[in-house]
Order: sequence, then structure tokens, then C-alpha cells
Amino acid sequence: MNHPVIVLGVIGADCHAVGNRILDMYFSSRSYHVVNLGVMVSQDEFIDAAIETGAQAILVSSLYGHGEIDCAGLRDRCIERGLDDIILYVGGNLVIGKQRFEEVAAKFRTMGFDRVFGPDADLAVVDRLLRQDIKRRQPCS
Repeated sequence: MNHPVIVLGVIGADCHAVGNRILDMYFSSRSYHVVNLGVMVSQDEFIDAAIETGAQAILVSSLYGHGEIDCAGLRDRCIERGLDDIILYVGGNLVIGKQRFEEVAAKFRTMGFDRVFGPDADLAVVDRLLRQDIKRRQPCS
């Protein structure tokens, strides 16, 4: 697998840029082709970029707690636009208030995300899982 293409950004009205830059640097150093949309990214901007670049995955960050609102319907929008098999990851401070991570993760999986990560995710683990998911979704030759 040569340089998988991933789209990443911070969704909604969230302007937290530091974590986004860390993700960009990390995944770029791991031989991904990273399309970094920056902060305050709409669902359609994620989808447009994924279509334009032939991305295998969209990685959504949300740090201001409104991820549940901002991410609602993203999987359905992807399907409507022909990205039925796109891998969707989400991570960060996804909800406001104290909620058990297992409950938060279950909400986002129900929304169609393949993987859900908290703000303290180990990026080496994310990388390993993402490579597995990409390989699993590749058509058989």
C-alpha cells in the first residue's frame, strides 16, 4: 500500500488548530498523503476533499465538545455522495460534560464512524488500526 490518502480537519465552528497540526505532522511522517483542511471545516468540505483526492479515510477532530452535533449525518452524506466505503474516524473532546467514553464511542459508532478516539489517543495505535482498516477495504486483486 503506497501512501494512503487521508483527509483530516477540525469540524464545525471549532478553531482548535494545535491538535490538527500534530495529526498532520504525525501521519505525514508515517507515509500518508495528508490532505489537511484545517479548522472550522464543514461536512461537505470533508466530503469534497475526499472525492477530489480519492481518499481512503476521513479523520475528523472536534475539541470544543460539539462533535455530536457537528458529526450527525456525516456517514449518510458520504453515502449520498458516493463514498459508501470511506473510512470515518473521529476523535477529541467530542461531547460536553462528563460522559463515559464507552457511551460516547457507542453514540459515534451508531452515527456511522468506524473508530472513535478520546483526546488522549495513542497515535501509533490509531496508525495501526487505520492501516488495518484501509487494507481490509481494498478490493481483492
